[in-house]
Amino acid sequence: MSRADLPIALSIGEPAGIGPEIIAKAWERLGAELPFFVIGDARHIDGPVETISHPSEAHRAVHRGVPVLTRDFGPPRRPGEVQAAHAAHVIAAIRDGVALVMQGEAAALTTAPIHKKALKDGAGFSFPGHTEYLAHLAGVDDVVMMLACPDLRVVPATIHIPLADVPAALTRDHLTRVIRITHAALQSQGYGNPRIAVAGLNPHAGEGGAIGREEIETIIPVLNDLRAEGLALAGPLPADTMFHGGARKGYDVAICMYHDQALVPIKTIDFAGGVNVTLGLPFVRTSPDHGTAFDIAGLGRADPTSLIAALRTAREMAV
Repeated sequence: MSRADLPIALSIGEPAGIGPEIIAKAWERLGAELPFFVIGDARHIDGPVETISHPSEAHRAVHRGVPVLTRDFGPPRRPGEVQAAHAAHVIAAIRDGVALVMQGEAAALTTAPIHKKALKDGAGFSFPGHTEYLAHLAGVDDVVMMLACPDLRVVPATIHIPLADVPAALTRDHLTRVIRITHAALQSQGYGNPRIAVAGLNPHAGEGGAIGREEIETIIPVLNDLRAEGLALAGPLPADTMFHGGARKGYDVAICMYHDQALVPIKTIDFAGGVNVTLGLPFVRTSPDHGTAFDIAGLGRADPTSLIAALRTAREMAV
């Protein structure tokens, strides 16, 4: 069976959040159009379930219910109430998903939202988030988080760090690696020489050094070096003018200097449909671009649009 024919592995994420609900809703809408299987506790899914013992059974099971490679998470799920006993199992589901994809048993990995503090408190989880843990499991040093929707792709050069720490983290070596990984990933998806727009760190992209010198001392030298290698780079650009409709037509992906600089525009443009894609891994990984939403867990109001988009993106990329 080719990779394109394998099912998508989906780790269940935090049971107390909206993951179990949006998984069931995604199955209802996708049906057999896009076979996937869940790694988690079948008792936690808010809908019809078909337990399976191997990913190869997902294609048949998906016609009857959500295929679940079931694990016993211990205590029952209580929506909105984190249970420490679940934490180690949530982490194990991610680890199992990575193993199945790398062993060729699944085409790609999609991850439902986790709650990082719950994992830290309950199981000593020491990683800032999914992205860093997946890099550790895959044995790679550098990965890049890309957020994507039909009208925009953004890559934050720094992710889960305090804003005060961003300038020091934006070294020439780090920014060069982020741009190279992004460039290579888009090339692998069919972009010959992807057009990459790079934001400045400071207002007005530093205004020639009048509002900060990071552009002059770090960003511009990196861009000049990479342009000399043939990369199609624009910038550094003022972040306040690079995300309107006309500007977005001029590039394939935007490199941003920090988390909110990247995520605010994409969540404004397509809050429900954004997808998180991890670039630089030896396998395809996607996830919905939202969190656990404890405040609406168990109320039947969760929107599965982003998870459905994440599963579809994983299917498209897993060739």
